[in-house]
Amino acid sequence: MMLARHHHQGAIKIREIAYEEDLPEKFLELILLELKNARMVESVRGAKGGYQLRRDPAEIHLSEIMRLIDGPVAPFADAEQLRMLIDRDLPHRALYQVFLDVRDAAARILENTTLADLISGTTPRSTKGKRSAKKKAKGSVLPMVVGGQKAE
Repeated sequence: MMLARHHHQGAIKIREIAYEEDLPEKFLELILLELKNARMVESVRGAKGGYQLRRDPAEIHLSEIMRLIDGPVAPFADAEQLRMLIDRDLPHRALYQVFLDVRDAAARILENTTLADLISGTTPRSTKGKRSAKKKAKGSVLPMVVGGQKAE
């Protein structure tokens, strides 16, 4: 995130990124190396060296980063596997369909959210399935649980 926030300010040292993002330097080095190998960031040598984004934050989607760092972007296995289960496992078809819908929704959100969206505070939001503020106000409120005990 820091590289996106300071995109036009040049390279930033790992130590500064680690401090601002509250990450261990060694852990950050591994992530930056993966991002560098994928050509998302570049390293700059010298006294003013460090790392910087190779592309504008508006051109880098979360799905790219997540696929690189964590593998598949969506939970619940891959889409083909879920479709196969929907076709073959009739007693659990509805459950697998829900998993596929969740997977597709998560992938869609990550594919449509860029680093620029995150640093600006705007993220694409779906209106499908949202409850109105009026309905939310009428809904029940669950008690907050703190440390295993119900809050007063």
